[in-house]
Amino acid sequence: MPSSPSSSTAVVAVIGGGPAGLMAAERLARAGLTVRVYDAMPSVGRKFLLAGIGGMNITHSEPSEPFVGRYREAAPWVGQWLQQLDGPALREWIHGLGIDTFIGSSGRVFPTDMKAAPLLRAWLKRLRESGVSLHTRHRWQGWSEQQLVFDTSQGQAQVRADAVLLALGGGSWARLGSDGAWVPWLRERDVEVRSLLPANCGFTADWSEHLRQRFAGQPLKQMIGRVMDSNGRCHERRGEGILTRDGLEGSLIYALSAELRDLICRQGHAELQLDLTPDRSQQQLATLLAQPRKGQSLSAVLRKRAGLDPLKTALLHECLSKNQLADPEQLAAGIKALPVRLTGTRPLDEAISSAGGVKAQALNDQLMLKNMLGVFCAGEMLDWEAPTGGYLLTACFASGLVAAEGVIDWLSHALTAK
Repeated sequence: MPSSPSSSTAVVAVIGGGPAGLMAAERLARAGLTVRVYDAMPSVGRKFLLAGIGGMNITHSEPSEPFVGRYREAAPWVGQWLQQLDGPALREWIHGLGIDTFIGSSGRVFPTDMKAAPLLRAWLKRLRESGVSLHTRHRWQGWSEQQLVFDTSQGQAQVRADAVLLALGGGSWARLGSDGAWVPWLRERDVEVRSLLPANCGFTADWSEHLRQRFAGQPLKQMIGRVMDSNGRCHERRGEGILTRDGLEGSLIYALSAELRDLICRQGHAELQLDLTPDRSQQQLATLLAQPRKGQSLSAVLRKRAGLDPLKTALLHECLSKNQLADPEQLAAGIKALPVRLTGTRPLDEAISSAGGVKAQALNDQLMLKNMLGVFCAGEMLDWEAPTGGYLLTACFASGLVAAEGVIDWLSHALTAK
């Protein structure tokens, strides 16, 4: 735990060099504090860089109310952070680094060159110029009395700090530093932490061997997915997916992953309904499928009349009975609402992000742990989740800023009291 401030220039240890930690470090340095960032990896921002390989989706241009609603149950909490730094403000911050942005056709916001590396380089340059020191290959191991303990390439090191800001990430992509090792250390100090769970993840299904052998790795183009949650609310998204050897992946699946995961946690399985022909009505399909086949196979009929490719046709055979396939009305209903039974999530380490973490009730409004004065938390290690589309990064940046403001406020009162 942090020691009492001993001078007007307090030392703040920021543990975790991702977006939340670096945003916090920038604000703390601007306040004139001595800021030291510690990260387990050989360089900071590794997950940030990897997330940007396919195009750095930094935030979203969606209006405020639906934007905040993307955070599900945590929307009121995350909404408070976004009052400090929302999507438009984040874009302005990026422009201040000399990086231009644009809004894509989906409303997502990207750097003009679509890359994360130039943004990170410009940011690190500004951080170093502001006096922030970066200490890589420092893997945090908790506390020893009042000091932070790190494993380093030179052996174990102990560090004193007047305040600590933890931005350790969740539990996905452990090879990049987010391994969730911090969970038991905080629980040992009676901090309430919800178990980490996969978010924006793939799911498993008990496919037949034929489907695995013939179609694993192939894309499922343009569909609508629907999930009925435990409260009877229907969640619907349009997009694409990929059939894997043991389940489903892809943007459509990720968009519904929170609801699917929660159903699986509650009842051991989840039903995902797929509309395989979003632009055709069930009645249109039933009329076309009821026409005489004239010697054509069912696959040929489905291809010519319903526009289904071989994978979608195979899924129909996988999920519908022979009687349903033989009856035009039931077949049309199956095409529009194909019931796919999902049995589990892919492992947490494979997920794009994670849910769970330090619970809101364990923290005050400035993200300081209530039972560990001077210790603040930010980023994905907090108990919230977000879909892909820039929402995750925006809230990570915003929480880092909120926690930094909390550190500044707490230190100013602690120094005054001293």
